[in-house]
Amino acid sequence: MNDSAPSTTGENTLIELEAVKKYYDNGGLGPFGRPPVKAVDDVDFEIRRGETLGLVGESGSGKTTLGRTILHLESATEGTIRFDGQDITVISGSDLKEWRQNAQMVFQDPESSLNDRMTIGQIIREPLDAHNWKTPPQRRDRVRNLLSRVGLKEEHYARYPHQFSGGQRQRIGIARALALEPEFVVLDEPVSALDVSVQAQVLNLLEDIQAEFGLTYLFIAHDLSVVRHITDRVAVMYLGNIMELGPTEEIFESPANPYTISLLSAIPEPDPTSENNQITLRGTPPDPRDPPDGCPFSTRCPMKIRPPEYRTVDDDVWERIETFREVVRERARMNRSIIDRFQERLGLTPGVTDIEVVATDIFEDHAVPSRIQEHIDIAVKHVANGNPGEAQSYLREEFGSECDLESPRDHKVSGSGRTSHCHRHRSEYDSPTESSTHPLTSE
Repeated sequence: MNDSAPSTTGENTLIELEAVKKYYDNGGLGPFGRPPVKAVDDVDFEIRRGETLGLVGESGSGKTTLGRTILHLESATEGTIRFDGQDITVISGSDLKEWRQNAQMVFQDPESSLNDRMTIGQIIREPLDAHNWKTPPQRRDRVRNLLSRVGLKEEHYARYPHQFSGGQRQRIGIARALALEPEFVVLDEPVSALDVSVQAQVLNLLEDIQAEFGLTYLFIAHDLSVVRHITDRVAVMYLGNIMELGPTEEIFESPANPYTISLLSAIPEPDPTSENNQITLRGTPPDPRDPPDGCPFSTRCPMKIRPPEYRTVDDDVWERIETFREVVRERARMNRSIIDRFQERLGLTPGVTDIEVVATDIFEDHAVPSRIQEHIDIAVKHVANGNPGEAQSYLREEFGSECDLESPRDHKVSGSGRTSHCHRHRSEYDSPTESSTHPLTSE
């Protein structure tokens, strides 16, 4: 857990995560095994009673995996998850079954999450039957009451999911999640598959139900306008890490982390006459099997810190250096054939590479200083000789900074307890907000 992160733990805390990790290991034999997928990597935060915490980020950032891990649908690889003070990562059997009455999930796709062979009444009643809740007549009454509460009719009890619209099916999913009167609900993209008009109806329903039943929500979404509307605080996730966490309006009005700034800059601007300082991130997120050694956002960050000796290099040239480094990184990470691996173990050189052509294409028509070109040429030779890992290490040593080498701390950036996971909050650097006006220029 990051020592600098503020703690809100207390009587008002319902969910507490401490250094939670979820890795997937596909195994493998000897030297041919693959590293684990780091879907969730060292996550800390709390969810307070009665609040809605939004969890946002790009596809593949680990949002859904984190939600499922909190509910014990996935077992945490490391770390502690406390629900009302109880560590739920160590419970099992009847204790786990009993605890699950307090925590439920609404899934993203209201069509695939409902069993077409069961009636609506059977679907909503299923968790009541599984937990042997009261008597069968009371269960049926409970289902009819829930149908009415989510805006459906009692006569829908005997109908099947295919007879309902997408919005109605999501209401059925919400009713099922509420059947056991939980305290905590994970909402996994609950409106992303719905039309805009239907989204508003479902969001209003979720807010009404939260107020009525005193529920606590983890709201997972990629639609930032929806997140701003319904959440109290927001956690911004990237490559299994929480990059920024704080009150919703603070984050939307004055984002503090480079990733948050980039994410919010992509929100469409309805006024065509207004200036849109959209930040386009290069490339795609790294493979979670091989995340960066330093900051998880370092391979794409437009505000990345440069080494002192390269701070005056032309911005466009520096961007191409970073692009070339990412190409080499991918070459080092790339899954090689079993034949290539046997060749390496026998001391043989793998096939000829086209790295020279790639380097030429990246730096073509740019005046690259001779001292930089020399380092690029050395890295090209390493890759051409079948040693992309050596090329990656060489380029990191020459062009890398703390962003590449050290994992940043969670820095407190406001009096409300907002935190940001970035080296730029250190006193010797411009803050991410100051750097965002010239995203490729360091100090």
